[in-house]
Amino acid sequence: MADGKTAALLLLGLPPQPPPEAGEEEEESEQPNGTDDSVKPESHRPDVETIEDEVKIEKEETEQESIKEPNTNLLDALSSSLREKHISIQRTLADLEKLAGLKEGCLTTVTSENSGDKKLCPLCPEERFKACSGHKLYRHLQNLHWKVSVEFEGYRMCICHLPCHPVKPNVTADPISAKMGSHYHCLICSATIGRRTDMIGHVKRHVNKGETESRFMSAPKSSCEIVKEADTDVHVLPNYTTPQKTDSYFNPKMKLNRQLTVCALAVLAEERKPLECLDAFGATGIMGLQWAKHLGNSVKVTINDYNEKSVTMIQENCHLNKMKVVMNLREEEDCDEAVEEVEENLPVIEVTKMDANVIMHLRAFDFIHLDPFGSSVNYLDAAFRNVRNLGIVSVTSTDISSLYSKAQHVAQRHYGSNIVRTEYYKELAARMIIAAVARAAARCNKGIEVLLAVALEHFVLVEVRVLRGPSPADDTAKKIRYLIHCQWCEERVFKKEGNMIEENPYRQLPCDCHSRMTGKTAIELGPLWSGSLFNTGFLRRMLFEAVQYGLEDIQPLLKTLICEAECTILKQFSIHGPSNQNKQEECGVIIKTPDATAEYFVVHGKRTSNEVSQNGAKRQKLESNAEHPSFYYNIHRHSIKGMNMPKLNKFLHYLSEAGYRVSRTHFDPMGVRTNAPLVQFKSILVKYSTPTYTGGPTESPLHCSEDSQPVTESDFAEENI
Repeated sequence: MADGKTAALLLLGLPPQPPPEAGEEEEESEQPNGTDDSVKPESHRPDVETIEDEVKIEKEETEQESIKEPNTNLLDALSSSLREKHISIQRTLADLEKLAGLKEGCLTTVTSENSGDKKLCPLCPEERFKACSGHKLYRHLQNLHWKVSVEFEGYRMCICHLPCHPVKPNVTADPISAKMGSHYHCLICSATIGRRTDMIGHVKRHVNKGETESRFMSAPKSSCEIVKEADTDVHVLPNYTTPQKTDSYFNPKMKLNRQLTVCALAVLAEERKPLECLDAFGATGIMGLQWAKHLGNSVKVTINDYNEKSVTMIQENCHLNKMKVVMNLREEEDCDEAVEEVEENLPVIEVTKMDANVIMHLRAFDFIHLDPFGSSVNYLDAAFRNVRNLGIVSVTSTDISSLYSKAQHVAQRHYGSNIVRTEYYKELAARMIIAAVARAAARCNKGIEVLLAVALEHFVLVEVRVLRGPSPADDTAKKIRYLIHCQWCEERVFKKEGNMIEENPYRQLPCDCHSRMTGKTAIELGPLWSGSLFNTGFLRRMLFEAVQYGLEDIQPLLKTLICEAECTILKQFSIHGPSNQNKQEECGVIIKTPDATAEYFVVHGKRTSNEVSQNGAKRQKLESNAEHPSFYYNIHRHSIKGMNMPKLNKFLHYLSEAGYRVSRTHFDPMGVRTNAPLVQFKSILVKYSTPTYTGGPTESPLHCSEDSQPVTESDFAEENI
């Protein structure tokens, strides 16, 4: 009994009582039910109650102290639990001393008891700073680590000498010291920076971008945002617009790209059903979700991504949009039974986790969409390996710096083309990508027909139809040529076919700069695609699908592309249903052109396997129109000094009256696509331009007429098609 009482007293924090004498023990044993026993336990109860009250008071005081300082405790908890803050990042010097094992009172002096104890520096290895007394260790921490630290939001990022930042080895230096470099650990991104000035600039860049939280913090589900686009909801992370900060990259600026791809797939779905389509780089899965949302059971959507976190987010987004998710449908033995069990009104989306090249090598698809972050040349060979005949391959490239001639060496490395910065650099980029696509298709004994080529500020989209066979492959390879570009007048022409070497290939240019100027006046660019960039019939059907599904954002762009493909300035469009078709329309879209005499027919309903190739071949012949002129001219680039140019619409009308084909272009708001030579282009521009006069004190200002007002880009926006 005595041992149990002493243990209870020790737990309560009281000193143990001395043992009773022998007489007292005998009395207690003789009288177990006496009056003394009933009184003695009552005398100890008040002490126990007071002790319990003191414990409760201490707990309340600690809770109040924790409430008084919520910021420090909360930030420390987040740092330790979410991102595991490095030991070199501390708030005060006292925290650094506690880390070294020094007492709180050892700020200036060290007692005699601790003077003999030798302690190590927590931020330096033993080879660099040997164990010393507490007084020397305190001066070392204060003068070295704390003095040259970088401060950010109440924290100090002290300099660290631990071997966690390897440096380049030095031949003459000690191999042990070569592995140890002084560095700083970033509080935001956990990066290691060698110099203090670089660390300060690194932190400033984080602040300018609004990044004040660690990118390695696991974001809870409540922090995910929901973005809606084209009746499709997707979960995105807070940093969804920055590829370096999130695994599921979502770019709102690519909305036009996604809608154009949906319309192209809808046109292909009218030819044959069901389609097996692949989104090789799913990210959030927004592209494949829009396919299944708009087209329903007409398509079998497969969304692939190599990142495990992206695959998880794709599954969540499928459930958010009330769609059934099937993982690796092809690998399951009872895949047919699984599909039959699914309700007819519930779309099925297959989600796979593998490399894009692997899935395209293993399976065959009717529609493949490639949208990697950057260049897509690494995936073209795999895309054309198993794509079905008359299928479509959609390629999106976002490496704008190399495509738009800002990094010419990168374009040479990726695409094997030599390009320079010209006035038609966007069309140059589109033709360079199509040339790479054509070479990849020809290696697989397949040819291509370009359906669409769009180059905007953020991306270049190319969609081609696959034509299987060696003959289409040979015809496709013949359209890859070099371009001769004059550096003086910026005239350009594709080099003629043939194996004979010309003495002076610059004579193929319509200009006479090579005879008037000395030296080399022109350069060869390419190889590039020399064929057409648009298919008029396919664009008309895309416009009809855009109107049918309510995609209003791309309708003006599609109308501009149709006029550019026809090379006409007439912009009279009317949309009708399929029942009101006549000889001058296809899929309900009427376009009035000067020579619109071709008849178009559309086949509706399901097609058998035997009819696919026949109708596809007929459609190729019906949609093949006269190729539009290559490249375009910027009206401001060829302006005459001291002259007021006419408005762009007036100038297009003047070129049309002169007997040339002319249209606007989506590549450049102030660009003019025409088959007129550059000499005639400039002569007509000079003819309808008026001289500019500056009014002096005695001269009256000359008011320009309506036809000679300066051209601005707002004219293109006001007269949107």
